[in-house]
Amino acid sequence: MSTETSTATLSAPLVPGKSPADTRVVVAMSGGVDSSVTAALLKDQGYDVIGITLQLYDHGMALAKKGACCAGADIHDARRVAENIGIAHYVLDYESLFKESVMDDFADSYLRGETPIPCVRCNQTVKFRDLLKTAKDLDADCLATGHYIQRFADNGSSQLHRAVDPGKDQSYFLFATTQEQLDFLRFPLGGLEKSDTRALAEKYGLAVANKPDSQDICFVPNGDYASVIEKLRPGASEPGDIVHLDGRVLGQHEGVIRYTIGQRRGLGIGGGHGDDNDPFYVVRIDADAKQVIVGPRSALGVQDFPIVELNWLGDPIPEDGLSVQVKIRSMRPPEPARIHPVSKTTARISLEKPEQGVSPGQACVVYDDTRVLGGGWITRDEGETGDGSQ
Repeated sequence: MSTETSTATLSAPLVPGKSPADTRVVVAMSGGVDSSVTAALLKDQGYDVIGITLQLYDHGMALAKKGACCAGADIHDARRVAENIGIAHYVLDYESLFKESVMDDFADSYLRGETPIPCVRCNQTVKFRDLLKTAKDLDADCLATGHYIQRFADNGSSQLHRAVDPGKDQSYFLFATTQEQLDFLRFPLGGLEKSDTRALAEKYGLAVANKPDSQDICFVPNGDYASVIEKLRPGASEPGDIVHLDGRVLGQHEGVIRYTIGQRRGLGIGGGHGDDNDPFYVVRIDADAKQVIVGPRSALGVQDFPIVELNWLGDPIPEDGLSVQVKIRSMRPPEPARIHPVSKTTARISLEKPEQGVSPGQACVVYDDTRVLGGGWITRDEGETGDGSQ
């Protein structure tokens, strides 16, 4: 197996059989240090580089949130980097695409009582579907991004692997990358530590060398996602009951969109403790009944659940299942599990031991050691009720 783009030296060409000078690369430039270094590194290696920055949402909102990805200041930073390293740079208006594919999905997911991950949807649609098409329209040979993930090629077949830097690995957010997309994508930073990337930014004299990483969802100012949902879906905050697993009504809430599975603080039910003085946690959200169901921490444990919209990059899953490792949260380590095929787009996950906080709307990413085999979206079993029974 040979690495095509896993180190800063890029000893192997991005496209086998083509010299850098004959290889056109579109780089998705968000204005941050990672994508800026990606563009500078490829330019330094002699590639024909074009930088593209996406305007994803309203400028007024963007400018109000300092440090947000693809905000007004970030577009300016990307343009300045492009001028500095001497590459063509374009800003494309993707506002309507972003709203339809990401923001609307985000709001509707919360209204269904789910906990969405808009960054995955953005990669899955706007960046790796729409931007990739734009790159091909520009006669590019590949699309490069600043994501921390590794792409390996083995006899013409591309694979995704976790990044060298475990603290920056973004494989959880890229599980939905299709094989066709992966064949066209390149990730030059996957073999680097974040400190190496910042050192390269200093080497190339990039003004964003010390720019902080964006931590929040780009279109959610100050982390107040409920206000964004209310703006997108007026009337979304309908009140309802906070209910114990045993059916007791413990209090009222101001909208299910304000709660997530595993939440303990801010329940508004007078301390929220059971008879044994253990705190209550949100164990389920029944959006149809407008109920937030709470119970003890032990009720959060889930060992078996379905996933939908399965994207699979490995060999076909055997009918009797496959032993794998899975991540159900981006910051959690992979845990042993078994995946069982149901259809081409659905599967069941059986964890070796129960996990807490398994939430509909979150991603379940499947690994074989460092390799990303694929993944899907966690969903509820059909017929599942608010109290967890079938």
